[in-house]
Amino acid sequence: MDDTTTSTDIRLREGASIAQRLVMSGFAAAVALCFTPGLFTHDTLEIIVSVVALMVGAGFVVGIMLAPAVVWIITPNEILIGQQSPFGKLRTRIVTKDDVSGLQVPGSRRVKARFQLVFTLISGERLTSPPISDVTHVRDTVARIAAQFDVPNVEEPVNPLDASNAEMHLGEPLEAFSARDIRIVALIAVALCAVPYAYKLWRGWPPSHVDLLLLPLGALAAFAVYRYANLVTGAFWIIREGDIRVERLWGDGTPRADHIEGNQVKTISVDRRGRSEDEHCIVTIRLRSGRRFRSPRIGSRIEARAVGTEIVRRLGIAAENNKI
Repeated sequence: MDDTTTSTDIRLREGASIAQRLVMSGFAAAVALCFTPGLFTHDTLEIIVSVVALMVGAGFVVGIMLAPAVVWIITPNEILIGQQSPFGKLRTRIVTKDDVSGLQVPGSRRVKARFQLVFTLISGERLTSPPISDVTHVRDTVARIAAQFDVPNVEEPVNPLDASNAEMHLGEPLEAFSARDIRIVALIAVALCAVPYAYKLWRGWPPSHVDLLLLPLGALAAFAVYRYANLVTGAFWIIREGDIRVERLWGDGTPRADHIEGNQVKTISVDRRGRSEDEHCIVTIRLRSGRRFRSPRIGSRIEARAVGTEIVRRLGIAAENNKI
């Protein structure tokens, strides 16, 4: 269940589905079982490592399977909070409108496109909701809840992805590495590759072929750092009505920009780029020319879909090209 700005109730959910839990648990169990052969050896160290690995794997499986799922249903007069573990009973709590004295919407330090509601009760207790999944309508959602619960002076959240912005920003404005930092990293690369050769000379030993090979590799690594370091700074997306400006840096630190318009787009989709669908989902735009643009990391798949849907609306992309 997701939050929405069109229905009477606002629903927020946190916690993996049973299918996701089974996949994560199966992966943790498979990794742990890889260490079981060590239990049948006569090496004490291998036995200890195997036992520790199995205990850690079992802990991961138990933690994943027993983590509760939380659902908030926010109505005009109350908040219904439900919490349930996979093998436990559903626990519910009702917070009435008269119990609420304050509302804050802090952003996440780890994932910038993530916002949660923090209600302060008259008793002094603070309740933190699951994340707002539609990150493109955070301001509307917060304003609506503040009006429903008569909470005054609610600070408007700073949301670079809000649909009310003339420009939506994905990522951070780019800044080239300083020449001093690049030189330091390049010198470190050379030094690390030259250490084995210098050590052999200092001890009076003849350097091996590997030591001699490391010297040109160090020079190549230093050249690559000096020439291409700024390519790893990523991209900064500016999403406007009708087009997207993608800003990046060339290797020498000079800026470059690409413009994407709706008639150039072949498909737009949400993909995972990393370890988890809760943290590492992005929007991928494929152009008719064959070029592909991957956005900076957004967050969960639901959050990335909300951003992708707003991009589709702003660019006027045809329904058949939308794979969100």
